[in-house]
Amino acid sequence: LISSHCCSATTTDFNRTHYNRMAAASNQRIIPLEEGWNDEIKAKAIDKLEDLLNGGMNSGQSSMFGPREYVAIYTTCYDMCTQRSPYNWSRELYQRHGETIEHYLTTNVLPALRDKTGQGGTILLTELNHRWTNHQIMNKWLKKFFTYLDRYYVKHHSLPTLSQAGLRCFRTHVYDEMKSDTTTAILGLINDEREGKIIDKSLIKSIVELYESMGMGSLDAYNADLEEPLLRSTREHYAKKREDWINDSTPDYLIKAEDALNEERNRVADYLNSSSESKILKVVEEEILEKVEMVLLEKETSGCRALLQNDKSEDLQRMFRLFSRLENGLNPMASILENFITSMGDDIINRRQARLDGGEKDKNDDPKFVKSLITLHEKYLGVVKKDFSGHSLFQKALKDAFVEIVNKNVGQFTNAELMSTFCDRILKSGGEKLSEAEVEESLDKIVQLFSYLTDKDMFAEIYRNQLAKRLLNQRSTSDDAEKLMIAKLKMQCGTQFTSKMEGMLADLAVGNEQRSEFEQRMRNVDTKLDFSVQVLTTGFWPSYKSPEVALTPEMSKCMSVFKEWHDKKHQKRKLTWMFSQGNATVRGLYGKKSYDFQVSTLQAIAMNALNDGVTMSFEELSRSLSLEEAVLKPLMHSLSCGKFKVITKTPPGNKINTTDTFTANAKFTCNMRKIRIPMASLDTTFNTKRVEEDRSIAIEAAIVRIMKARKTLKHQQLLSEVLAQLAFFNPNPRVVKKRIEALIDREYLERSTENAQVYNYLA
Repeated sequence: LISSHCCSATTTDFNRTHYNRMAAASNQRIIPLEEGWNDEIKAKAIDKLEDLLNGGMNSGQSSMFGPREYVAIYTTCYDMCTQRSPYNWSRELYQRHGETIEHYLTTNVLPALRDKTGQGGTILLTELNHRWTNHQIMNKWLKKFFTYLDRYYVKHHSLPTLSQAGLRCFRTHVYDEMKSDTTTAILGLINDEREGKIIDKSLIKSIVELYESMGMGSLDAYNADLEEPLLRSTREHYAKKREDWINDSTPDYLIKAEDALNEERNRVADYLNSSSESKILKVVEEEILEKVEMVLLEKETSGCRALLQNDKSEDLQRMFRLFSRLENGLNPMASILENFITSMGDDIINRRQARLDGGEKDKNDDPKFVKSLITLHEKYLGVVKKDFSGHSLFQKALKDAFVEIVNKNVGQFTNAELMSTFCDRILKSGGEKLSEAEVEESLDKIVQLFSYLTDKDMFAEIYRNQLAKRLLNQRSTSDDAEKLMIAKLKMQCGTQFTSKMEGMLADLAVGNEQRSEFEQRMRNVDTKLDFSVQVLTTGFWPSYKSPEVALTPEMSKCMSVFKEWHDKKHQKRKLTWMFSQGNATVRGLYGKKSYDFQVSTLQAIAMNALNDGVTMSFEELSRSLSLEEAVLKPLMHSLSCGKFKVITKTPPGNKINTTDTFTANAKFTCNMRKIRIPMASLDTTFNTKRVEEDRSIAIEAAIVRIMKARKTLKHQQLLSEVLAQLAFFNPNPRVVKKRIEALIDREYLERSTENAQVYNYLA
């Protein structure tokens, strides 16, 4: 039946033989069980296979069975399985297949392994690896010989396949007995590697594959017999390491911890199942990080605070990386950062307090203090971004720390006023001398500080007053810089916050157009004055004191011309003149020298009254100019007691009295031709009463908005929602309660008849 020229077990030859055999099946001789088994299968296949596995393979031998041998054995098995009953030996051959493997394992494999037990982990594992490799070879060849059983008998009787049966046999007779010793051997080698010794990783990898195979398609055996003991061993190992390392400095300890975690990750990649990585790393993290986190963070000379103090960026990054692996592991670090930044801010505040206590004059202009806060914020914003990867916990820690620092006021002036004045220095000509890029950078930093203020509306009011002075006195370094700052505030707080400031800039832009149109009209007027007017919208600009003053005839004439021109263009608008905010340039002639004095409108009127050597007493000046004492005193002080004494006061002194007399200073000299003579403002820096009124309106608007949506609310809920909605200031709950009462009086709300703590909205 076998072709005489068959020289290899090719698929074609095998199929040809198989079909030839089927064709002759009706004429075949019945093969008795014992004859077929003993004379053919056992003698020619199994005995030879066992001999070869036990060391009888020649070096260089590529195959254990040649094609002819294999086909002959396969044919015998096939014939014995296809004979008609009662001579169909499928069940017997399946049973003897298992008995063959069992016999070989118990008589050859187990004794060899038992003999190696106790001789050292590597020796036992090497023998097991050898025997496991042999078993896989035996299983493969027996499956080939008995393939027909797999195809029909096993399928029809729902039995384990030949491969599965072979694996189960190995598991029952070898693995179950040896797994305890082999696991101990593997754990010993892993611990040797942890201590720096070199081990045979490929050997362990092969044994791990054996454990995986014993799960019969799952990792149950690997997990129960190797992974769980490994996790226990790992925990014990790193518990000892923790005790050994804990006396090191925190950076040194964390370097060792990070190395250990990397080594364990590499160990899994080298020879363990990848599913073990997360479990092993979790055990290591618990032992060397979680159990000693607070000890490491709070070490006096090397903990988190010490690293922040000494700018140890690399160590902080490592600390962040490691503790971010733990659940809630970053919370203590964030808390330490917040406390540290707060203490640094307190130091800056205390230094300002010490300067004031030491006799330094308390002013609303303290650039040194504001720059110190900016530098502190810039530094630790960088630490949060670089060392802590911008993590939200650390951003919150930075925010909470600066909210506390920035809202801690020292001295007469609030931090809101100091910060606004710092902006004024940057944006005012004659202040900080900065390039455009430096101006933008400084504004960015001050706006970051501003974001932490709770009383943002107070800052806005002060800033608006200072902005108005810069604009009206034409002392802004750049319109673009002013717009840039307003845009930054708008981005931070919204349109409502900056609408008045934007309106002020819009007034000036419209004013420029109107000014050129009015100049055309003034060309037809006979006057020596170069006269122009800036029209301001009442709602946008701060409210100013506007003293009535006796103007010069020329001024009155020009004002009349403007009023007539303006009323024709804007019939429904009412003009109110603000003389305190006007400015003038007065030409002073002193012999051959002339000076241009840049003064306010009120100063110009006073200088004109004393022109041509006229001498007047305080009372005479007051009557002549129609000015009250409260206005005239600061006015004359600026002209006769300041740096540039263009008026001579009798008697001399730095204080204006109602008994003083004044005359023009004929001996005035100065190296500069253009001289600016400042005058103390008649108005306060900002109007706190106006801020309080705006706050009351905002609180009431929030209450109505909330109640309109909710209809009915308890007092405490309403209070909480109102506080949550108000972004520009932090109102006192008692003030909110007063506004609720006011709204009840005005019938926007009512108390519930059943519960006085519940409010109803009245449509």
